[in-house]
Amino acid sequence: MAVILYGTVSLFIGMTIAFGPVPRITWDHKEIHLVHFQEPKTFNYSTLLLSEDKDILYVGAREIIFALSSLNISEKKQEVLWKVTEDKKTKCAEKGKSKQTECLNYVRVLQQLNDTFLYVCGTNAFQPVCDYLNLLSFELGGRNEDGKGRCPFDPAQSYTSVMVDGELYAGTSYNFLGSEPIIFRNSQQSPLRTEYAIPWLNEPNFIFADVIRADPDNANDDDDKIYFFFTEVSVEYEFLGKLMIPRIARVCKRDQGGLRTLQKKWTSYLKARMLCSAPDKNLIFNIVNDVFILKSPSLREPVIYGVFSPQLNNVGLSAVCAYNISTVEDVFAKGKYMQSATVEQSHTKWVRYNGEIPRPRPGACINKEAGADGYLSTLSLPDKTLQFVKDHPLMDDSVTPIGDRPRLIKRDVKYTQIVVDRVRALNGTMYDVMFISTDRGALHKAISYENGMHIIEEIQLFPNFEPIQTLLLSSKKGNQFLYAGSNAGVVQSPLAFCDKYSTCVDCVLARDPYCAWDPQESVCVSLGDSETERDWIQNIGGDASSCPASSHIAFPPPGTSFLPCVGSDSAPSPINPQFGTDCSTVMLMPPFLSDQIWHVNAHSTFLLFCQAMGPRDARFVWKKNGQNIAGVNEQSHALADGRMHLLSWLTDAVAEDSEYCCLVLSKAGNRRSKVVISVEGSGQDSWSRDFASWESVISEHDKMMESWKKTWESCNKGKV
Repeated sequence: MAVILYGTVSLFIGMTIAFGPVPRITWDHKEIHLVHFQEPKTFNYSTLLLSEDKDILYVGAREIIFALSSLNISEKKQEVLWKVTEDKKTKCAEKGKSKQTECLNYVRVLQQLNDTFLYVCGTNAFQPVCDYLNLLSFELGGRNEDGKGRCPFDPAQSYTSVMVDGELYAGTSYNFLGSEPIIFRNSQQSPLRTEYAIPWLNEPNFIFADVIRADPDNANDDDDKIYFFFTEVSVEYEFLGKLMIPRIARVCKRDQGGLRTLQKKWTSYLKARMLCSAPDKNLIFNIVNDVFILKSPSLREPVIYGVFSPQLNNVGLSAVCAYNISTVEDVFAKGKYMQSATVEQSHTKWVRYNGEIPRPRPGACINKEAGADGYLSTLSLPDKTLQFVKDHPLMDDSVTPIGDRPRLIKRDVKYTQIVVDRVRALNGTMYDVMFISTDRGALHKAISYENGMHIIEEIQLFPNFEPIQTLLLSSKKGNQFLYAGSNAGVVQSPLAFCDKYSTCVDCVLARDPYCAWDPQESVCVSLGDSETERDWIQNIGGDASSCPASSHIAFPPPGTSFLPCVGSDSAPSPINPQFGTDCSTVMLMPPFLSDQIWHVNAHSTFLLFCQAMGPRDARFVWKKNGQNIAGVNEQSHALADGRMHLLSWLTDAVAEDSEYCCLVLSKAGNRRSKVVISVEGSGQDSWSRDFASWESVISEHDKMMESWKKTWESCNKGKV
């Protein structure tokens, strides 16, 4: 009987899950303690740099650089203006750019050079410049170095940079038009750049760069590697339009270029495709929007987290994929290369190269093995190897994600940025907590656990739904904060809001590894606040049975008060018109409990479910023989007309007759549905009776859910 129930119920549970997990709680910016910083007539707070030693957050905005207290960003320590001269503004405007917006100085590079100086670059009215910011006097040095190759010309152009041992590695555009992409190392001893050739970079959109240090215990004396992430137009596939491909590229720190071939060019530059797809759902996510590399002592190796979206994203899909760095290195160190091939009417495409590969291996870093063969520097590499790198920068093998599928797929949201923290739960298990921002000013905190993905909460960081342009995570023990930058300002947020959960059940069901319930003080506490956590209660799986019996579920739940109801002026729902769309109405929807299972065999597993529609504060409570049931599964989805659709289900087994009650509670009213499950033998008559009843119920349910699906899609397209 249980198999039949699971099979039929999966028709609608599967559809709900396909939309992705729903945040359990949404916090409005007014409900929680967030710290904001913004200055009048100052915009584009898009470049952030954190100095944890000095407790300073540096913010690069339009024509100004701020130093804020990282413990309270509303406290401005210092600022320095960095304006464009009128002459440069005029010349910029003569080239067709806006004098009021584009022809200003947007700070795009903000990197720590040493304890005394920051290296800073700005667009400077389409004439990028770089300078040194003295942290003692907080004044610019006035060097005004040429910023070509280090900073974009256009404030709208993509860029990324990372400082490695005093040298800046940048991905940007090298000319005014943005038509010459470049990955460049700014170095007095050995400046290097990519070839200006389509196989190397083909209209890339740079989004992130970082360094992965070599293991000091590695016997092969491996080199530090700098990774660049971008989306570019495909060279290997031919389509009528431009097919975009997410890439990861790598260069070696000790690269000095070639002696004759590839002079002052990278000899270690290789790139590969990043796969992020769900083949079973026919979903391919081929635009990478942001990347974060998680480096933690508790990890065997760094993990790359990427936020992706489809190229034709008319349904608002986003995904998160994670990759082991060893998988990346295997592609570059052992994978096949691609080569261009002329076929069919001289159209060029790229195919796998199956010929002989020169030695030393093209694109490899100089290490102990290369030194043993007499190659102590890239300047001594043979021309055959260098020419091969020049002609074959693209790998045929792709970088595949951990588990060969996304960690998270979410509909009706566009994720923009991601940072990840590694947290130890009370039971000692390590969890990767993802903080993912949206283009609507919100932040999702998500966790991957044994049974799937759970979005702990949604936080509305910016009241005017400003797209979040940058995220930064502080890892300083005792002072962990998240910083978000947008066009309008900067927001500082704690990593958890444990004190907002007033009961043990709410605290535990949040499944937040930062939080636990202290039964002695009857408060939800942050794990970082105290070392005496032996008696605290936490369960990432969502089982609140350890809570004291006196605990009750708080109602209404916290974190929903800001969500306004659109009201009864919305169009009537085509799903079930007799219910109308009055947000003051709360209702249970068929099939009701009384329409579901009545008879079971002793100790056999069965499933019950409830679904409801009502105001945003609606929530389910389940009872068995009059006692609350904890840890019940629940999904919810906000509809465009202001209401919430809720779905909840439980599995159980009983040895004696039991009564189950499903309640949907709301300030607008309560509704309930009951069923008595009787225990009997496994006769064929009982089985046939239940099956016939279910056939009828599911037939009606299928029709209703098809109507739901159409309405759901139309609401999201037309009203959100």
